[in-house]
Amino acid sequence: MRDKIRSVVRTIRRRFVPGDDDGDLAERTVKSGMWVSAMNVLDRVLKVVMFIVLARLLGPEAIGLMGIALLTISALLSLTNLGIDAALIQRVDDDVDEYLNTTFTLELLRGLAMSSILYVAAPSLASLFGEPAARDLIRAIALVPIFLALRNPAMVYFKKDLAFHKEFAYRVSGTTAYVVVALGYAAVSPTVWALIFGYLADAGVRSIVTYFLHPYRPRPALNRAYAAELIGYGKWVTGSSIVEFLYGQGDDAVVGWLLTATSLGYYQLAYRISNAPATEIAVVVSSVMFSTYSKLQEDRRALREAFFSTFRLTAFVALPMSVGIYLVAPAFVGAFLGEDWLPMVLAMQILVAYGLFRTLFATFNPVWRAVGRPDVQTKLGFLRVALLAIAIVPATSAYGIEGTALAVTGILAFPMVPLYAREMKRTLDTTYRRFLRELSYPVAASGAMALAVLAAQNRVGSPLVEFALLVAIGVVAYVVSAASLMTLFDWRVKQNLRELVSVMSK
Repeated sequence: MRDKIRSVVRTIRRRFVPGDDDGDLAERTVKSGMWVSAMNVLDRVLKVVMFIVLARLLGPEAIGLMGIALLTISALLSLTNLGIDAALIQRVDDDVDEYLNTTFTLELLRGLAMSSILYVAAPSLASLFGEPAARDLIRAIALVPIFLALRNPAMVYFKKDLAFHKEFAYRVSGTTAYVVVALGYAAVSPTVWALIFGYLADAGVRSIVTYFLHPYRPRPALNRAYAAELIGYGKWVTGSSIVEFLYGQGDDAVVGWLLTATSLGYYQLAYRISNAPATEIAVVVSSVMFSTYSKLQEDRRALREAFFSTFRLTAFVALPMSVGIYLVAPAFVGAFLGEDWLPMVLAMQILVAYGLFRTLFATFNPVWRAVGRPDVQTKLGFLRVALLAIAIVPATSAYGIEGTALAVTGILAFPMVPLYAREMKRTLDTTYRRFLRELSYPVAASGAMALAVLAAQNRVGSPLVEFALLVAIGVVAYVVSAASLMTLFDWRVKQNLRELVSVMSK
């Protein structure tokens, strides 16, 4: 019996755990992608369930107050992101142990500085948003940068070596702690502090788990040459991180500043739900493909084909999910969140398009980083931020959170989509026609799905029953449409799916 169990365990490890001796980069990439996908699906499901429960218990204002606290720490994390992990992953050398003590020291100094700044600035930050109650919340989460700084720097190997089964354990352990602590605290005292203590538990548990997942033990030591080298590469990642915060959460800041904590609660939850596919797919692509593209950076043809395989699969999944969220949004909010949250439905539907663009662009950025051009992402991001700065305040003032959603989505649609496509065309020496061809099939299949779902809307009185019915019809319609297109035309996603099955069956 014991031998059978060991045999099963060995089979599971062989099929699902990417080992160091796996010579096939595609196989390691697929296995890693499955771990990241599983990690993000589980992470998202746990957090969505938690937020649905807490949204009903706490209400929009409490969610908005937590949003203000998270905005402050996210801003500081972005402003001080040194880009060290990206620098280590991008290096061709497999062994980067000699850099880890310097990495640990730089991150520790950064964490201590951030925590001090947050604690001292908390009253002013709360006043900026017109919410004095946010002061103590900001001071409480000021501990998080220290927790993050104390993580084992060798966790960089999780991504560098495509060992995402370890990244899975790291992420899911923190999320589990977040959900358990937040829901447990809310059951006793349903206040915003449930979210705060859950957030602290998340960061603390993750830091501890990194030392169980890798044997390296860091110590404070600073090699100036190594530090200069890492920061030299990371400066563009730092700039990109700042830009990503401004266009990723600058809209939250404007809503919190111009409107109210309740409006921010509506907007953030609308964003969280509408962009769920974008967030998870983007994390999978950026985490796995950056490492893979870095190994292909000297073979431009292989890099181009790897990119389009990723782009094709991303569109295959993201397009129907985005269309589906748009169509079922009213039923979902009515069924799971209640009438108090109905004012967020329109903003949620607008932000679906924003999430779709984000998902597709997630396939672009790892390429630019892998070929040593992180400046492309940063420069385009600065343009996007400049345009958003012009449009977002008047749009929000005039139309509330719907105006905010229109501003961020409209600018991303134009002029950013054409500009991103132009730069990737140059980087990979490809054509616009290639992009359009890859998108045409999932667009057609998603269109057929949308017609089927629209035909079934408003047929039942219960929001919960309607939601379940629409989801079922949408899934069946997309599968049938996609299968038909694969049979009738040369949609290469069929080959990609076969390759995935082949790799996993080894």
